[in-house]
Amino acid sequence: MKKPVLRWGLLSTARINRAVIKPLRASKRNILSAVASRSSSKVEEYAKEWNIERTFDSYEAMLADPDIDVIYNSLPNHMHAEWTIKAMQAGKHVLCEKPMALTVAELDAIAAAASQTGKVVAEAFMYRHHPQTILARELVLGGAIGKLQAIRGSFTFMMNTDVNIRLVPEMGGGSIWDIGCYPISFARYIAGAEPVEVFGQQVTGPTGVDDSFFGQMRFPGEVYAQFDSGFRTPFRTHIEIVGSEGTLTLAAPFKPGLKEKITHYTEASTETIPVPRQELYIGEVEDMADCILLGKSPRMPLSDSRGNVAAIIALLESAKTGQPVQL
Repeated sequence: MKKPVLRWGLLSTARINRAVIKPLRASKRNILSAVASRSSSKVEEYAKEWNIERTFDSYEAMLADPDIDVIYNSLPNHMHAEWTIKAMQAGKHVLCEKPMALTVAELDAIAAAASQTGKVVAEAFMYRHHPQTILARELVLGGAIGKLQAIRGSFTFMMNTDVNIRLVPEMGGGSIWDIGCYPISFARYIAGAEPVEVFGQQVTGPTGVDDSFFGQMRFPGEVYAQFDSGFRTPFRTHIEIVGSEGTLTLAAPFKPGLKEKITHYTEASTETIPVPRQELYIGEVEDMADCILLGKSPRMPLSDSRGNVAAIIALLESAKTGQPVQL
């Protein structure tokens, strides 16, 4: 008997699609079958460019097709929750780009739909599947830096335009939703808990979204996290994990390559720990196959996605009011 293969459909022709096209084609349990767009000419051109067999000129048509098993939802942020729910109600499993939702209520509606339909849904935080991320947490839990005290992170890049979907408030724009979500997620993962209090400050651009965001989170056990994100600063990423006996530093925490190393510093020595090689996006694709075909639990459960959304909303509220916000 042939092993089961999951047939995937791309819900939009977004640029981010190219990140999953390669791993889908490298996988033995997944296959890229189709792409959908609201423009017939655009979807045909896209399918030809990427050698995709089937096309749909509406999102509804793809969801109605029984030959599609999994939807990759790469629509704009404000459309994630709506179309993730519609996809599950149509009988599809869903890998949804981050952020999965823009409110806790939307995330709860997604969770309810997943429970009602029995479908697998996961947020596409690709870094969470990478060996570097997993190794960092194992080192912390194993006592490599003593008692965890702080996590510091950054993710910025220079956006040399004032016309971009990331700058539109109604579409879930802002640096914290686009890239600040990464150091927030990383800190929550390393802390192994949700923040109990947050404080945020922002530099607002002409459209009203945060061009830059600066945040702090307090976790149980006197653990703190600080981060910044921004669209008007040169590209930079890093994570520093600080403990009572040492530190761990990750130079490329959110988009690790194939030759990453974690720097482990103590007063006695500095060690570079090699990270196992893995293509960045293959993990989230194979995790979906594990969940659907083998019944495993997703590495990115909905409870985790809910926690990140709640933290971001609280940070934005703090930046608006100028006061700390308790969760």
